This record gives sequence, structure tokens and C-alpha cells, in this order.
Amino acid sequence: MAGSYFFFRAQKYLVAFGGLYLALVVLLTIPSFQSHALYLNAIKIPLFADFDTPEKYGLAPNRTINLKIQTPDNETLGAWFILSENYYKHLPSIPTNPTEHITPALASHPAILFFHGNAATRAFSARVQHYEAFSTRLGASVLAIDYRGFADSSGKPSEKGLVTDAKAAFDWLVAHGKQPEDILVVGHSLGTGVSGQLGAKLASEGVKPKGIVLLSPFSSIHEVLETYHMFGFIPLIKPIAVIPGAAHLLKSAVVHRFDTLQAVPNITAPVLIAHAENDWDIPDSHSDALFQAFLDPHLPPVDTPENPFSTTQEEWNVVTKQQAARTKKREEIVKSTTINRFGRVDEFVDAGHDRKIVLVKTLAGGHDYLGVQEGLVDIIGKNFEIL
Repeated sequence: MAGSYFFFRAQKYLVAFGGLYLALVVLLTIPSFQSHALYLNAIKIPLFADFDTPEKYGLAPNRTINLKIQTPDNETLGAWFILSENYYKHLPSIPTNPTEHITPALASHPAILFFHGNAATRAFSARVQHYEAFSTRLGASVLAIDYRGFADSSGKPSEKGLVTDAKAAFDWLVAHGKQPEDILVVGHSLGTGVSGQLGAKLASEGVKPKGIVLLSPFSSIHEVLETYHMFGFIPLIKPIAVIPGAAHLLKSAVVHRFDTLQAVPNITAPVLIAHAENDWDIPDSHSDALFQAFLDPHLPPVDTPENPFSTTQEEWNVVTKQQAARTKKREEIVKSTTINRFGRVDEFVDAGHDRKIVLVKTLAGGHDYLGVQEGLVDIIGKNFEIL
């Protein structure tokens, strides 16, 4: 009797959970809900942040300038400019007017343009740790913006809008004296989608930044839907895949694509991709796909048969030889280094664009704290010659 009671209760919970799941999937086809779910810009952590006082969030006195950046479409972005620690520490005293140090700091030290992930604000503790790592260990000045609709920035977020914001921030650094080729663009999570689109846009204008760093990236929002697990273990889209056409309907309703995989052929800057193997939010397979997309043009093709069931033995023999040639070529051009207790680094030289493409897979770091690991920060610094 007791067993039947618990079975009945379990059934009720399963039905309720199934109903909530289906409701979530249906809501994701509605553009306005989709935007809120993707950007989570309504979650403003820390609450009631005092952006005029960065010292409250662990930054040194008058080392960080709170500023506003205007976009071409008349939005106002909240931003922080954090002075390089090397520059700041060599000042004779704590600056009373830190704004006057922006141009000198940019002239004498590296510059990093940082694009954060979804939710929260530029004062969020995990992001502050990134600024500290970049400005201290790499000695770089850091510009961090809050996209439109985030924190104290005006407007509403959209894919086009966020790329416009990114370009406005890049142009702000240039306007304050930094050469485009000396700006390192770093994106985390959602910020990697922004960075990838910015990289393609800059290339179309003949501009080549120092490099683009993608921390915990996704290949596209479509692929996120395929691989995302709620709470780290509940697949988002696989349960509805059993319903004919349901998964396709959901993906076709996506209005914010951030398709970095499609942007790859248009990016000409050096690229470093980094991902933790224990990332529960975005699987590290996304980084593998992005690295492979940069590598593919340098490998011999494989004529994969459209219908393997009608392929002859002779045709299979050709495919097998092509796959072997592709594997051999990959081994020839990709240098792989294992770092004990840290992870692995794969890299190759793209002579056509005079650049290097690097993939770093760390054993730990999760999703939010990958970019603050000293080992990874050092790899970034050495690869882009700012360490």
C-alpha cells in the first residue's frame, strides 16, 4: 500500500515536471521570452550596484574609471576602464583625477576589451576577478562594457545591438589613442558570440586586432539548444526530439543566432579558444567544433557518401584513404602539448592570414572561472606577446 502511494506521488511530480518542461519549450518559441531567457539582462547582480564606486567591489582606489560610451544608434553604455596595475603602481600617488590617465595608460601598456556573458553586471564578482587577472598578471588596461539593456546601459538587447555596442567600445579605445592592432578582444560565454561577430565585422573593414580570445564559447545558439542541460543534467531539447518536427520548430524560432561557426571564415585575426572540460553550462565540444572550423580549410577533403547503404566497396576504400590522409595532415600541422595537472594546448599556424589558432582545454575552471586561472592567463599573454 505504501509503495503504491509513493508511486502515485512520483507520477504526479513527473506529470507536473513534464508540463513545466513543455511550457518552457513553447515559451522559447516566443521572441520576447526567448530574449529574456538568452540575455537574462533583468538579473542585475549585484543588486543596486554603485558603478561610480568600483572600490566597493574590490578594485583599488581611483584605479577604475566609470564612464559612458555612446553608440552610433544613440544608446548609452555603462563601462569601466581599469588602469593597468603596472601603470597604476608606478604613479607617485593615488590619482585624484584618474580620467586623465586613460590615454597615457593606453599608450604605454597593453589593452584588453572584455565582453561578458549573460545576466549580472560589470560589477559581478566573477567578472571583477577577470579584470584583476588581466590587469595584474598581464599588466593590461581593461575596458569592460555592459551591453544595451544590461546594468545602467540604455536600450534593449539584440544580436545586432550587442555587436554595435562591441564596435562602439572598440572605437572608443582607438579614439583614446590605442592602435587597432594592439587591442586584444576577450569574450566570455555570450561574449564569445559578440567577439566572433565583431571579429568578422572588423575584418570586413580591413581592421585586424591583436587577437580574439574566446572563453567558454558556443558554436551557435542552435547548437546550445542541442547540447544545453538544465541544472547541469536535464537535456533541454532531446526530450522533444521524439516528437516529429518539434525540435526543428523550436530551432527555427530562434531569432538570436550568434553563429560564431558561420563567422569563422570571415575572421582574420589570431584566435585563442579556451574551454574547461568540467564546464556544465556549455560543453567543451563547442570549442572543438570551432577549432576544427578554423583547421578544416588546411586539411584534404573527405567525400562522405550521401547514402552509406548504397555505397560500393570501392567507394568506401576511397573514403577510407581520404580520411587517413586527412588524419595524417592534421597530425603534421597541429602541435599538441599536454601540461601536467592543467590540460592540453593544440595549435597550428595559418600562414594564409599570418596568424596562429590555439585551442586550450583545461581540466578545471568550470564555466565562470576559466579565465582567471593563472595558467590560462599566462598562455594568453605569451601567445599575444603581452606577458
